[in-house]
Amino acid sequence: MKDGYLDFANSALGAKLVNALGLPKPLPLERHRAGAPVINGPVLVGGGGEPQLFDALAAVFRSIGAQTLAHERAVQWIPRANAAGLTTGRWSGEKVKALVFDATGLTDSTQSDELYHFFHDAARSVLTCGRVIVLGRPPEQCRSPRQATIQRALEGLTRSLGKELRKGINAQLVYVAEGAEDQIESTLRFLLSPRSAYVSGQVIRIGRPVGTTAAPADWAKPLAGKKVLVTGASRGIGAAIAEVMARDGAEVICLDVPQAQAGLEEVARKLNGKALALDIGAEDAPQRLVAAAQADGGWDVIVHNAGITRDKTIANMKDHLWQMVVNVNLSTQERINDALVASGALKPGGRIVCVSSISGIAGNMGQTNYAVSKAGVIGMVQSSAPLLAERGITINAVAPGFIETQMTAAIPFAIREAGRRMNSMSQGGQPVDVAETIAWFASPASSALTGNVVRVCGQSLLGA
Repeated sequence: MKDGYLDFANSALGAKLVNALGLPKPLPLERHRAGAPVINGPVLVGGGGEPQLFDALAAVFRSIGAQTLAHERAVQWIPRANAAGLTTGRWSGEKVKALVFDATGLTDSTQSDELYHFFHDAARSVLTCGRVIVLGRPPEQCRSPRQATIQRALEGLTRSLGKELRKGINAQLVYVAEGAEDQIESTLRFLLSPRSAYVSGQVIRIGRPVGTTAAPADWAKPLAGKKVLVTGASRGIGAAIAEVMARDGAEVICLDVPQAQAGLEEVARKLNGKALALDIGAEDAPQRLVAAAQADGGWDVIVHNAGITRDKTIANMKDHLWQMVVNVNLSTQERINDALVASGALKPGGRIVCVSSISGIAGNMGQTNYAVSKAGVIGMVQSSAPLLAERGITINAVAPGFIETQMTAAIPFAIREAGRRMNSMSQGGQPVDVAETIAWFASPASSALTGNVVRVCGQSLLGA
């Protein structure tokens, strides 16, 4: 659905009125374009203490062809960058497209001044739709309480930066476990690029790889040769997921209920994929999916997008509405995962990506059944991750906020506008924003990502 206020706020007359009244001024977000570089502009690099990721960062920046600059308090970046063959130099206050701060060397709260000086100096220098990335060590793995304290403090920093900088700029915190330094490329490619336009204020954990990590032969087609099942694929977010998967080289199996078969077949035909009309809530659905996968030679990625709502306050809700929503949105995913994994129909090195919701994080009036199901998805992801890792399979989730779809278009005007504006981007997201995040998790290069839940909500104020 078109956002008329966004267009008005960026017109000549609208901009004057919005500024005069102090109203939110959302900016059009930059999104991925085929053939475009990962990042279009220089990256300012900083670090505190004894940064431990400079060599890994240099390798990534060389891979993506980025130009880097060193903050005056991070001059050790220059020899690392030069050794990696990067174009680099000292920063002299010019505009940059991204700020990247390596905080892995911070071991005590007294070192927080390093954060202050870097971001104080550079905050006004970030270009529109820029990126801020802070890298640290997982607090739960730190060697001392003081180290864990300063590393946990990074969450407050990045979430605040995401709310302060505006101009379509997002900010993320990436915790990198010791021994996983060489696993950061897939995540940095996503976070530095326009693919992450509507993701902000998130905490991402990179651990030891699950199974083997395979850098794609072509980063523009990371899913080449992979077979991907997308449920709920006939329209909206599901159709966008299927399109992005196909764009990235995958053969897509598009699944939806038989009632949506016409739209499903249209999506599959457009993508040269396959259509599978099936009610995933049916008792025999897991077995039928196993048979379909085995007949297809096995699947590499499962995207659990299908979901329903049946909204009522709990006092007015009939028991069958509760059972229906929890069954389709949660229990069915558990049964399908169990069946596909146990049978080997999800191949080794497989990826499971689930769609949760900020309703599962913050709750929502009139959606107790839906919130239970979507919070349960988060619980399933986090509890299943260690067990699936033993089989070389990763599982992660995205939690969309207000996304412009047919469903949100039916929301009453006042509620719809509140949903759009109550986030750091002051606008709703697009289905492609959810799809891009899922594609990042699905990549063969993302084997070090498991058990993560990333909100695609423009840093919504709900549940923040």
